[in-house]
Amino acid sequence: MQYEERYFVDSTRQVWNYSLFTDEDIRNFQNGTHYRLYEHFGAHALQVLDKEGYYFAVWAPNATFVSVISDFNEWNNETHPLLVREDRSGIWEGFIPGFPKGVRYKYHIHGFQGVHLDKGDPFATYCELKPYTASITFAPRYEWKDTPWMNTRAAHNALDAAWNVYEVHLASWMRPDKNNEDWYNTYDQLRELLVPYVKDMGFTHVEFMPVMEHPFDGSWGYQGTGYFAPTSRFGSPEQFMALVDAFHAEGIGVILDWVPSHFPYDAHGLFLFDGAHTYEYADMRKGYHPDWSSYVFNYRRGEVKSFLISSAHFWLRRYHVDGLRVDAVSSMLKLNYSREEGEWEPNEYGGDGNLEAIHFIKDLNETIFRDFPDVQTIAEEATDWPKVSRPTYEGGLGFGMKWMMGWMHDTLNYFKTDPLLRSGKQDLFTFSLMYFYDENFMLPLSHDEVVHGKSPMLYKMPGDEWQKSANLRLMYSYMYSHPGAKLLFMGDEFGATTEWNHHSELPWHLLQYPAHRGIQDCVRTLGHLYRSEPAFYERQFQTGGFEWVDLGHRLESVVAYRRKGHRPEDDILVVLNMTPVVRRDWKVITYGKTHWTEIFNSDQAGYWGTGDTYNPLIPVQPLAHDEGLAELTLHLPPLGAVFLK
Repeated sequence: MQYEERYFVDSTRQVWNYSLFTDEDIRNFQNGTHYRLYEHFGAHALQVLDKEGYYFAVWAPNATFVSVISDFNEWNNETHPLLVREDRSGIWEGFIPGFPKGVRYKYHIHGFQGVHLDKGDPFATYCELKPYTASITFAPRYEWKDTPWMNTRAAHNALDAAWNVYEVHLASWMRPDKNNEDWYNTYDQLRELLVPYVKDMGFTHVEFMPVMEHPFDGSWGYQGTGYFAPTSRFGSPEQFMALVDAFHAEGIGVILDWVPSHFPYDAHGLFLFDGAHTYEYADMRKGYHPDWSSYVFNYRRGEVKSFLISSAHFWLRRYHVDGLRVDAVSSMLKLNYSREEGEWEPNEYGGDGNLEAIHFIKDLNETIFRDFPDVQTIAEEATDWPKVSRPTYEGGLGFGMKWMMGWMHDTLNYFKTDPLLRSGKQDLFTFSLMYFYDENFMLPLSHDEVVHGKSPMLYKMPGDEWQKSANLRLMYSYMYSHPGAKLLFMGDEFGATTEWNHHSELPWHLLQYPAHRGIQDCVRTLGHLYRSEPAFYERQFQTGGFEWVDLGHRLESVVAYRRKGHRPEDDILVVLNMTPVVRRDWKVITYGKTHWTEIFNSDQAGYWGTGDTYNPLIPVQPLAHDEGLAELTLHLPPLGAVFLK
């Protein structure tokens, strides 16, 4: 890309008067329509007048003085002052000859009402390892090897592709020392450990809880300070690139959690960046988030909007990621989110929608799908806001998918119920199909469901140890055969017996026990079966992809439904027995086929099931009174699922 040299370079100064911005860049920045700010702001290695060094640019519109302080100048506030542009854009910039790579730096700012601040670079691409907070000059030199994936990923990331997502917190998935929370596996070690595990388990995508730099482990990354920097906890940006590359080499997509909703008040971060409310709303009825004691981005301000969309663009372009799961969308949309009457002000039309945030979200999605049509954006949105995953030209917000929080709550409530009482709660089980096709839904069993006293998945299930395991396998079978994309949090796949603890690692020792190996083997089989059977995903967001077969046995808590792909011969019949009662010679009436084979049974002995109720041969009796219908005779295992093809 060609840059315009805007200013005369005075080679006698310690900071040369130099710019990477054009007039068009400034207009777009201020209008909220500049989506590649990372090419201009931050620290950039350049050669000017045959001198190697770094160009710095930072937005601090309320500052009266900005300098670069670093190891390079022994953290002297005065020696390397940046120059403010004369166009009143609030941008301070300059080229420092001789400034090396790998050096710590911050911006020293004289801000609003004379306050003096030392701030990290909002556009830093590499940061110091916590608890230290400096930015680091960096210029990645990584040669990507994922051309085959990038050339074909449109098919992998399409809405009619298999989406079996493994949600991972990198620090606590596995540790070199489970008793030392400050000792992490590196990106390189995760490449050797995590990538083959995800592939073996049949997951199509991995989703990382925020890898963007963040100061506090307890925020799990959701209160970040580095919107352009992968956390240094696990290594360098180049090593993170290699991790993404390794997943792509195995045909696995990478999704990042991304948080444009709020940010923390850490002194080196965005809050009161130049002594005033620069990135956040000044009115704390909009600018303060009571749930997380954090601050809300000012979506009205064009510069902030350009900053955020540039961040999303950066991860998709520079790190080849395949999607962004956008956190806390509900809190962005609603002015009264977690606020009592009198704590919020209606919008100009008297409603509770944050019109500026809505406009930002639409622009975000339009920009991403314009520039990266082969990725997905996924909304964590828990309200009944309409058309979250519909295109903006249809009046939607423009996301590719939305988390189906209602399905998650209803499903867990149903499976928590004593099996002998489930007949009275069948509506919880069936309700999701009343509204499923309103959105492109992803079914989430996420980290939020196994923390803060909610108990691990296994212990949400009723009954003794065997019944808990059988119920969990049954619930997963239901999840994988229900329409929509899937998301499973790490540890759920082998029945963790404790809530997730970010200080430690997953309880991998449980895999020495047959019950937990059985759950893991069952999830592995479901994952590979789901991605190999087109009926499970080809029409997952279409009404024609699902059909109820039998809902008439509420008292017995047995249901049957059919998943359908583009070809009738790919159809799969799913029968679920929600009680511990074995149902022998159970009759199911369906159509179209005269021969069925059992392709999955959650009660297999290898899954720690009984192994004694299965269907090696399935009698099929045509019903003469209605051409095309046939009666199947099945044996249904206790608390079990069978899939027939």
